[in-house]
Amino acid sequence: MPLLSIPSPSTAWQYFDLTAWLRSTFGVSMPLDFRIHAYAICILIGIVICVLLTNSRMNARGVERGIIIDIALWAVPAGIIGGRAFHVISHVDDYFGPGIDPLSVFYIWEGGLAIFGALILGSLGAWIGCRMSGIRFSAFIDAAAPGVLLAQAAGRLGNYFNHELFGMPTSLPWGLQIEASNPAYPKGLPEGVLFHPTFLYEIIWNVVGAVLILLIDRRFRLQWGRVMALYLIWYGTGRSVLESIRVDTSETFAGIRTNVWMSFAAILLGLVIFLVQSRRHVGKEPSPYLPGREPRSKSDVDSDDTYSEHDTTTGVADPEPVATVADRR
Repeated sequence: MPLLSIPSPSTAWQYFDLTAWLRSTFGVSMPLDFRIHAYAICILIGIVICVLLTNSRMNARGVERGIIIDIALWAVPAGIIGGRAFHVISHVDDYFGPGIDPLSVFYIWEGGLAIFGALILGSLGAWIGCRMSGIRFSAFIDAAAPGVLLAQAAGRLGNYFNHELFGMPTSLPWGLQIEASNPAYPKGLPEGVLFHPTFLYEIIWNVVGAVLILLIDRRFRLQWGRVMALYLIWYGTGRSVLESIRVDTSETFAGIRTNVWMSFAAILLGLVIFLVQSRRHVGKEPSPYLPGREPRSKSDVDSDDTYSEHDTTTGVADPEPVATVADRR
């Protein structure tokens, strides 16, 4: 076996058993088991990276700090639901059948979030959040595109800890070691075979893509959804290749994996968005805010002037009313 091969992570790295730690350290007994999975931590790190980078890019365009949280509260849960739903739909045999616990559909800590499903429902959630926050949807997705790639890169690291989504056998020195007991280990292969670390390839592809998109955006100041278009083209191209060499089972149509079809659709959608928006909008976005939803300036709400009930519009106090004869009586 090559000395440079990537070792399979120990199962001890898959999760941290909080219940067992509390019991052994403090003698505290808990009725339920609480485990912090490495996959979940990677997903959370990706979300934080995306939110911080998106917030920074939106702030640079004049958007109020922290408004990203209002949008993320809609986009993130919707994205997780969409990602899980799409994964289950594209791997039906893994979740439904004799001897399979139907509740495993909800066990997202075991892995299984499809980015295309996350993009579809996550975009819907982001659109709702943008409408409620008064932000242009095109401005938001352009700000989020590089962060989404970095979030995906962090999420792919979780696949390594879960021993999943590896590629076909390879003799390359950086081949991945996978235990023969792994359910995804190809039948008929002897123990000790190395596999393509497709998760690593995608991490590199996504990080490089995020850097390139940031540089292109800085040079050309792309708006109206065209940064997101670049993301769709870049990610779709890489995913269509990497998906073709993975060994995990998934639904196919016309002999082609579902995710490969989705990659082709992402590329096509990205090209259409870029071309249509380039023709439709030759100028810059007037504002990252929707018309009439711009925040009030400080001068509109703060003032050093004070008024009393006797003040007039000229700022001169009204004279005291003169008592009439009737009043004096």
